Amino acid sequence: QVQLVESGGGLVQAGGSLRLSCAASGRTFSNYAMGWFRQAPGKEREFVSSISAWSGGVTYYADSVRSRFTISRDNAKKVVYLQMNTLKPEDTGVYYCAADSRARASIRYSEYDYWGQGTQVTVSS
Repeated sequence: QVQLVESGGGLVQAGGSLRLSCAASGRTFSNYAMGWFRQAPGKEREFVSSISAWSGGVTYYADSVRSRFTISRDNAKKVVYLQMNTLKPEDTGVYYCAADSRARASIRYSEYDYWGQGTQVTVSS
């Protein structure tokens, strides 16, 4: 079992930055690939970024966030981060952290086993 708790969301002006954190419980955090998804009001949950297990050597990004967002992990602290720069109003939504028991990073919502409760990100224009 893995429990995930996101933090770091908030209200920011367009062009600003936020860093989301996802703290995980459990002894085998390093074995899980991790992902970030988001859901805007009235829209389906969408993939944002993911990172492979262990060293996190493989990462994926949605086209809409590539070059602006950076995912990373600290296995000793059992935390995965999402650094978000140059934020846009269309980045607004609830951001969810997810854990995949398979090692490889995935962009597919259905492949993740555990989810956090989400943290709200609001970008004003």
